[in-house]
Amino acid sequence: MDMTAQRDLARLLSDLRRDGRQQSGLDPRLVPPDTATAYHVAALVAEELGWAVGGWKIAAFKEEMQQALRTGSPIYGRTFFVKETPVTVVHAKLTSPIPEVEYQAMLGADLPPRDKPYSQDEVTEAVASLHPGLELAECRFIHDAAFPPLPAILADGAGSGTIIYGPAIADWKTRDIAGQEATLTSNGRLRRQGTAAAALDHPMAPLTWLANELSRTGVGLKAGQMVSTGTLTGMLAPKPGETYVADFGPFGAVSVAFT
Repeated sequence: MDMTAQRDLARLLSDLRRDGRQQSGLDPRLVPPDTATAYHVAALVAEELGWAVGGWKIAAFKEEMQQALRTGSPIYGRTFFVKETPVTVVHAKLTSPIPEVEYQAMLGADLPPRDKPYSQDEVTEAVASLHPGLELAECRFIHDAAFPPLPAILADGAGSGTIIYGPAIADWKTRDIAGQEATLTSNGRLRRQGTAAAALDHPMAPLTWLANELSRTGVGLKAGQMVSTGTLTGMLAPKPGETYVADFGPFGAVSVAFT
């Protein structure tokens, strides 16, 4: 895939994001041939948009989700919108929104590219605060028979949308983050439940993976960015009129209403 095609795809994806639009399928000429090219296009999309990178999303940290997404490794993408709970959105203005229950990590220090891999202890030390949250994922491609292969989705920021976060969890480094059950309800009805232990091992595990991936590729993480560390409860498609609440028990709750 030459640079002309990469630039064409980046312009298309940035236009779709700006306009809040989706399209069916993708010209085969514009489908990235591999993940490295896809992530390069994602960086070009950020350049085209000119928006500040508010954070990052991580998905498919464990094998079960990797199989569902047909990938052999975790995936990631830039997030441009970070909002504090509660959030109300207009369903019709979003592109296939999916609310996912996730821990959000606010970085208090840079994790720049370097030759030596980051340890989980180093990454944990760089986290200023950990928050209950939701990732409101979106996709610029319609989920129909023409849905393009995964590299096109990676170029689209791995389906990134908005990070929604609640108050910081006090003393989170000494709390049972991994074992705490989180639930997802819709209009008061329980829809899903899960733990970080089952989905991620611990939020710091995928965050360490991301720090090292972005270090290896010369990008790095920056203080002030929020990282959505991966879904604990899978994916659901909301409808207008529904309010989703991610409840982390003693760690707090986060909500998004779809009007």
